[in-house]
Amino acid sequence: MMAVIAETIDPAFEIVQPAALRAPFLFNSPHSGIVYPRAFVSQSRLDLPVLRRSEDSFVDRLFAEVTRFGMGFMRAHFPRCYLDVNREPYELDPRMFEGRLPAYANTRSMRVAGGLGTIARIVGEAQEIYGRRIPVDEAIARIESLYKPYHRSLRQLMAQMQRSFGVAVLVDCHSMPSGCQRDGRIDIVLGDRYGTSCAGIIPDTIEAELRRRGYSVVRNKPYAGGFITEHYGNPASGMHAVQIEINRALYMREATYEPSENFEIVQNDLLEVALALTEIPHLDLAPLRTAAE
Repeated sequence: MMAVIAETIDPAFEIVQPAALRAPFLFNSPHSGIVYPRAFVSQSRLDLPVLRRSEDSFVDRLFAEVTRFGMGFMRAHFPRCYLDVNREPYELDPRMFEGRLPAYANTRSMRVAGGLGTIARIVGEAQEIYGRRIPVDEAIARIESLYKPYHRSLRQLMAQMQRSFGVAVLVDCHSMPSGCQRDGRIDIVLGDRYGTSCAGIIPDTIEAELRRRGYSVVRNKPYAGGFITEHYGNPASGMHAVQIEINRALYMREATYEPSENFEIVQNDLLEVALALTEIPHLDLAPLRTAAE
């Protein structure tokens, strides 16, 4: 799929709701955006193919059809290297900016130290995105115009599901480069913040369905879930969040950003897994039951 260079990102994200919401599940793809602001591409020292290395390419297409089963779907149109909504709102590296950051900015997180804050410093193999510092006002503008509306909508969708069903489940959908693996091939990593972000029946169901279809699955290592999983997962209140990371080699040609011949097979398998989640009794996700456990 070709990336798009545009003057503005409008709309910044998309929410697709089924004709009738039949299950308390929202699938979210925060890193699959391919609309690159022209000004950002111009100020980067890297060319577009390198900037695209942090994309969760095609993850939105893998999961978009969950709406057929009465579940909600959300995706970002802006790229992760421009703004990362899977971070705290102000995880910012002061070395990147002209001017003083707000006092409330988190400048010391591990993600900031690694160059992957809300406004990323690096992409791909630790390649610096910017050739010079960018104005603080520009960083704040991205957060105000993209980050905050995205999370406002995400909170509203979760609250709507909880009002309708008594519980809400967020499935945060991501991909991982095949080259990052060192201990043999892992197809899928499920992250539940080491059992704290959702009821165990959710990752148990996902893992069982994936293994039944021949996928290798691990939990929490190397990806336990980011800000979204941690922030929206509160099983004691009936709010659950789980992250799924899919090996890109399963469904795409990583070098050329194209779907592979296996794309539809993986897509259909993931949709069947999503359908299996709707069979989980709501009582198993309810606040009082989870709190008691």
